[in-house]
Amino acid sequence: MSLRLRLGLLGALAVALPAGVSAADEPPAAAPTASQRLRYTLEDIEIRGNGRTAARVILRHVPFHAGDVLDVGDPEIELARYRLLGTGFFSSVSMSLRRGGRRGAAVLVIEVTERNTLVVQNLWFGIAADEDTAGNAKPLSGFLGLEAAETNLAGTGIALGAGIAVAAQQLALRAHVEDPAFAGTTWSGLFSVVYADARDFFGSRAVIWESPQLGAAQASDYAIVAYQRYGGTLGTGHALGLFSQLGLDYHLEQIDAIVPTAASHLRGDTREPIDFAIHPGKSLLSTLRASLTYDSRDLPFLPRRGTLASAAITAGVPPLGSDYGYARVELSGQRWWELPWKHVLHASAFVGGIAGSAPFFEKFYIGDFTDLIPDRVLDLTPDRRQPPNLLGTSIIEERFGDFAAKIDLEYRVPIFTGKRAIYGIDAFVSGGLWGVAAARDLTSPPSGYTGLRRIPVDLTYNVGVRLDTALGGATIAFSNLLGLIPAGTTVQH
Repeated sequence: MSLRLRLGLLGALAVALPAGVSAADEPPAAAPTASQRLRYTLEDIEIRGNGRTAARVILRHVPFHAGDVLDVGDPEIELARYRLLGTGFFSSVSMSLRRGGRRGAAVLVIEVTERNTLVVQNLWFGIAADEDTAGNAKPLSGFLGLEAAETNLAGTGIALGAGIAVAAQQLALRAHVEDPAFAGTTWSGLFSVVYADARDFFGSRAVIWESPQLGAAQASDYAIVAYQRYGGTLGTGHALGLFSQLGLDYHLEQIDAIVPTAASHLRGDTREPIDFAIHPGKSLLSTLRASLTYDSRDLPFLPRRGTLASAAITAGVPPLGSDYGYARVELSGQRWWELPWKHVLHASAFVGGIAGSAPFFEKFYIGDFTDLIPDRVLDLTPDRRQPPNLLGTSIIEERFGDFAAKIDLEYRVPIFTGKRAIYGIDAFVSGGLWGVAAARDLTSPPSGYTGLRRIPVDLTYNVGVRLDTALGGATIAFSNLLGLIPAGTTVQH
């Protein structure tokens, strides 16, 4: 089991002050009729409050220029404010107009309040548990992960970050630098490096395995693959419109894995060899990734309305040296609605599939879909437990899969709003249905299951609070404590 606290990079964004053009600062003009809109020639843009952030960094997110005709009711004004808040550099942004130097001209005044940009992006801590086939607890082990970044280095808008994660006999390191306007262009630039000295756990029940490099023949409820990974990523991105972003990445890494020489387990009630989905010894992973993101949320953390959707395809490319040829497609969508009584309803959906021979750490992991066991910590999987199996299905046979899907609903209740160290606190409760399956499960389901129990799906639920703070957005969830409740782990006939 695990108690987890996570702080998100996007959560570093603060609750904004009310937006819009200040009527008191508008140039004098006759009141518009129903068919008229106030329009002015933009004489200049004036920025106030940016003690650390360069003006050019702010103007990068403003779609207006001197000489433009500015419509007071143009929604671009509000969208520009959201884009500035979306950088995470400011706790508040307001826009107003003041009189220009000539009749019909105006100056757009952007006033910002800067916030701390050295933020904790992610923080994981907890206790990982294991259990045998009878559901009996085994010794616990702790894990800890931390990612932090300076998201506005010397006021340039460049992000520089690093992370570390430790678990029982596991270590992961990560670092990245990202320039949102690489070489003065409209394209971003990203460079990141990763290192992992890790191990993972395989097998459903009654596992028998042998690995001379890790020890003599052993009988336990899991077989171990020990491996090292190190490599890097080059990436870029470009805005396609007000809400859309294109991303392109190339990743290259070397893997050195110690794989058991022999291993089998009970899949259903039939003994079968274990597929570890990784090459023993040294191998190379080379991938290309393309993504398209649509984001119309009013706030990136604790949003009250809007849509976040993405589509991505990742391909292992043998012509570029990869020992793994595969394609992974991921589609996701989220939608927020503010209810008349100011509570927030959030719906999300995900579907993904893999074709080909992806290494196991590139597959869909159960902990990323159920809230009742820890998710990955910088790609480490510290918890050895099988899924809770609340519905008594063949999901208990899964750990890494080629196909995954999830639908989820969340209900959020604001309980505090502030303007300083804590900008907002919301309580939430969520629940959903998820599933992960290997490719062979579609043609040859595990034996011992009948009817709907052959479908590897299960329920998930969560409860906790979300906080928007000066150090970042935090989610304190209690789902992993709820995961202590015993769940069925035996084959259902």
